[in-house]
Parts: sequence; C-alpha cells; structure tokens
Amino acid sequence: MSAIITNNAATASTHKPKAAATRKGRGAEVWKERLLPWLLPVALILAWEFAARVGWLSSRILPEPWAVARAAWSLTVSGELWTHVRISAWRAISGFAVGGGLGLLLGLLTGTFKQAETLLDTSIQMIRNIPALALIPLVILWFGIDESSKLFLVSIGVFFPVYLNTFHGIRSVDKGLIEMARSYGLSGWPLYRDVILPGALPSILVGVRFALGLVWVLLIVAETISAQAGIGYMTMNAREFLQTDVVLVGILLYALLGKLADMLARGLERYWLRWHPGYQ
Repeated sequence: MSAIITNNAATASTHKPKAAATRKGRGAEVWKERLLPWLLPVALILAWEFAARVGWLSSRILPEPWAVARAAWSLTVSGELWTHVRISAWRAISGFAVGGGLGLLLGLLTGTFKQAETLLDTSIQMIRNIPALALIPLVILWFGIDESSKLFLVSIGVFFPVYLNTFHGIRSVDKGLIEMARSYGLSGWPLYRDVILPGALPSILVGVRFALGLVWVLLIVAETISAQAGIGYMTMNAREFLQTDVVLVGILLYALLGKLADMLARGLERYWLRWHPGYQ
C-alpha cells in the first residue's frame, strides 16, 4: 500500500510542472492572440510619425500623430470631446435599437410564416435597394433637421442587415433537427424557443455585428445634417477652420467606437453561442 501511495505521489509531483508549463504556454498564446492584431496599426502610426518628422508629409494635409494626440488631449481636458462622444453614442444606440429591433421582429415574422413572407418580403427588398443616403432630401422634408432625421437615417440603415440575416437564419435551421424535436414531443413555442431560435442565432448575430459597424458609417453622414453636437459636427466644424488635427481626432474616434462595437458583438457571440462548437 505504501508503495502505491509513494508511486502516486511521485506521479503527481511530475505532473505538476507539466501542468504549470501547459498553463504558461496557454497564457503566452492568449497574450499573443491579443497583441498580434495591434502590430499593424502600431507599425502604421510609427511610419506616419516618421514620415511627418522627416518632412515627407505636410502638417496641413496630414499632421503628425503627436499633434493629433495633443488635439485629442486638449478636447478631452476641456470636456468638449466627451460631450460630442456622448451625443453620438446616444444617436447610435437609439438608431440601432429602433432599426435593429424592427429588423429582428420582421425577420422572425417573414422567416417563420410563409404568408408574411409573401405579403412583406417583396416590398422590403424593393426598399432595401434604395441607398439610405439617397433619402436625405426626403428625410429633411419629412423630419426637418432635428434629431428625428438622424435617427431615421441610422435606423433604416441598420434595419436591413438584421432583417436579412434573421430571415436567412430562421430558414436555414436544419429541418432534420426540427423533425427530431417534434418526435420528442416539442411543438409550438417550446419548439421555436429551444430549437429554431438557437439554430438561427449565429446568422442573427452576424447581422447584428454587420449593423453595429454600419451604424457609425451612417452616423457620420447623419451628423452633417445641420447638427449642433456630435463627432460629425465636431469634424465638420474643424474642417471649416482647417484644423486637420481635430478632423483626424474625429475620424479616429469613429474607428475606435466601431472597433468597440465589434468587440461587443463578438462578446455577445461568445456568450450566446457558447454551446456552439464553432465559437468555443
């Protein structure tokens, strides 16, 4: 007995360093995955700084990164930057909630019921082919130049990615899986909740991710419609005074907020699709 205990202790003692080495290797892999995507942006910024310092780039056309950082710091300290970011974020969230919510509801409706698809899908596809930016003159006539026009443009832009991907997700659920669930007695809402919706979720989240990226593109245009605040207003106002460093701050802010929105969408994917082998 004592020999067995001794052997087990020896085995455990040899496994501990291996387990520690495995954890260390995984930790290094995780850090590598986190840092590697930022290598190219950092390299581009360094090349930009170098080109500006040696005089290859005119400061009026493209100021050096350090000047852009100073402009961002000045706007942050004065509180002006946070005001514009808060207003733009509110517009983006509100527009996404309205447009994405309607897209999800109509996508579920037309994807689930054939009659609803026959009645609505053709009209929706016709409207989808109208560029959202082409509606700007009509939007100004309908809603004026206040917040409603900006929310409408963002909402109608994010509606279609969510609608199309929800419709596609519902229609792409494995029919064999549905039949198997029915053979186990599932039907009605439990079948929809436990089988159809989880099966459509990967496609729905692709639509959400695409829409979250599109919302910032639309917001840039929407905030040029006589806005009095917002990142787009700040950028256009800086352009009038040839403040290219502030213009670049606005552009980089859109890029940063778009990246944060994409990270949020990927986080939702990992959480809601943790059961899916492709997202583990």
